[in-house]
Amino acid sequence: MPDPAGPPDRAAGRHALLAWLAVAVLVAVVLLYAPVVIGWRRGEDLLAYGFHAEPVRRGLVLGIGASLLIIPLFAGGYLLFYRLVCATPTLRALAPHGACGGFHGLGHLALPHLGWDFAQFALVQLVVVALPEELFFRGCLHELLERRFPPRWRVGGGGIGLALILSSIGFALIHLPKEGDPRALATFFPGMLFAWMRSATGSILASTITHASSNVLVRFLDLMVLR
Repeated sequence: MPDPAGPPDRAAGRHALLAWLAVAVLVAVVLLYAPVVIGWRRGEDLLAYGFHAEPVRRGLVLGIGASLLIIPLFAGGYLLFYRLVCATPTLRALAPHGACGGFHGLGHLALPHLGWDFAQFALVQLVVVALPEELFFRGCLHELLERRFPPRWRVGGGGIGLALILSSIGFALIHLPKEGDPRALATFFPGMLFAWMRSATGSILASTITHASSNVLVRFLDLMVLR
């Protein structure tokens, strides 16, 4: 058994990261493989499930534009949340366990050092997390649900209806056992945005960009605020 008073086991951090990556890759493979199986049974390929970039211009405009809009809004809400919750004992339970211990007020914010580890994290979020989840939940699940339950309304070309709600519920529920925290159900709301993007463009390009950038933003804010 390691000595608690001994020096930090630096290799343990790398091994923890490798363990997480192994599980993440396994989940990603399952999410990528499921649409292939469904498509095979239906005589369709992945192109039918939005696994393409076209229309590239619209996808990039929506994905990058939404990300740029989300960054200041989410960052402001994030800072306000921790300032309010961590300063109020009765509300501390709303914050993730131990998070308020690393929050020292808005006056102690500092830009984190973004090295190779952060670049690796961003790449993993794009390739291992966002892309597989978007292909399954928006490309396959939402597409099939929209065929079964055609949207009653369209806003900006994206369908608004039962399929949007059901696919977003499925997206939120899958995060519950992974996070082990009821607050993970809040992913229902970005799930609705991602599904609308998929419906509006016919591609998962925009939703993948926004999904990955949102995850990276949360990590950046955690490093900046919770030290």
